Amino acid sequence: MSAFASATPTDRAARGKQARGATPRSSHADWIAPPERPDPIALLEAQAESRVPELVPIRHGRMAASPFAFFRGAATVMASDLADSPVSGIRVQLCGDAHVSNFGGFASPERELVFDLNDFDETLPGPWEWDVKRLAASAVVAARERDCTRRQQRDVARAAVAGYREAMRTFAAQPTMSVWYARIDERELTERIRALRGEEGVAQFARRSAKARRKDSTRAFAKLTHRVDGEPRIASDPPLIVPLREMVAETEAHEIKRQLRDLLGAYRRTLPADRRRLLDRFRLVDVAHKVVGVGSVGTRAWILLLLGRDDEDPLFLQCKEAPPSVLAPFAGASRFANQGRRVVEGQRLMQAASDILLGWIRTTGIDGRQRDFYLRQLWDWKASVDLSTLEPNGLTAYASLCGWTLARAHARSGDAIAIAAYLGSSDAADRAIATFAEAYAERNERDHQALLDAIDSGRVAAETGV
Repeated sequence: MSAFASATPTDRAARGKQARGATPRSSHADWIAPPERPDPIALLEAQAESRVPELVPIRHGRMAASPFAFFRGAATVMASDLADSPVSGIRVQLCGDAHVSNFGGFASPERELVFDLNDFDETLPGPWEWDVKRLAASAVVAARERDCTRRQQRDVARAAVAGYREAMRTFAAQPTMSVWYARIDERELTERIRALRGEEGVAQFARRSAKARRKDSTRAFAKLTHRVDGEPRIASDPPLIVPLREMVAETEAHEIKRQLRDLLGAYRRTLPADRRRLLDRFRLVDVAHKVVGVGSVGTRAWILLLLGRDDEDPLFLQCKEAPPSVLAPFAGASRFANQGRRVVEGQRLMQAASDILLGWIRTTGIDGRQRDFYLRQLWDWKASVDLSTLEPNGLTAYASLCGWTLARAHARSGDAIAIAAYLGSSDAADRAIATFAEAYAERNERDHQALLDAIDSGRVAAETGV
């Protein structure tokens, strides 16, 4: 029997209130970089050691673009900074990289557009505060990039934390199954946008939703493939997309593709029985390496083109390397031996609805090293919010929505009653974590400048515009 099932709601609430004695809510405001703080550039260099060397300069170039781009790629830096920060002792399944651009829309299995967290590369159990602080700090960094005033920056951070706190209090009072089924769907998003921006905002959202619905394997097929000797193949676009046939000799490519078919069999075994039958209807026809994201650049990521009933029935899968979480040195190693499984299990636990083709494999690469990967559909109505277009009130509302979503994700794995009792009904935690977020956003700007300096000095190689 779990601790949740054996403890009464009164006991769980008492645990949260007692945690305030050891870790007052006001203590979360405190953050000053210690003199012995690890060099952020050294942390990035250490992280790059296991990545594809030719792609690391692209990662540095993308991170150099702005303080927010640096923040997105510097999860390892913030994990190190949060390691000794105050915590209540209440653990949840963490996203590990809960910044405001890692939320967005995608298709549920029922083919509805839902809003949720959408990146779980760093997921691991740990203190709920770490995700909330990264979210709040990212909100301030984004607000600074929009030239918001100091007060507006503070309001955005407080909205993120308040959204989390108020949602957690709601979930603490709900039946367990209600928490599990909670989600933000398109109808809920429409009503929120109508209240904030009126019918003009609703019309704009409808256009973006329609565009998201077109972003699927069929769209990827039209955008990423061409015909070679009458057969569909992934088009080359180096260094961002490099087909396997251009990476190795033809005979070796055939052998690797045969091995990949075997690996698809191993991946198949990680899927539920009905999804295995679905996958069986497709055949593998082409493979390419693809550069993805900001923080993930340099990890090994492949796209696999499969075809179903005919050459016009595509399925694109993304096979993405899963190294250990950046949180592992501080929160403890995953209980899963396979890091791909760590990502998949964390995603399934935190998301209201996950990709039906999520699975994992372990394989030995052409360099002879074993690596873990997870697989999912490449595009499945994926949509993101363009933060550069949001006015301060829109950014504040969006931050609050992200806070609600993060609370829902944490409530599925952690003790919502204890967390809600710890946070309380006042805005004490909102104010404290917003203060932390402002301080950390300033540090992030200095870290970003340190990267620029390292590039200028030649310490770090960077390739921009890629």
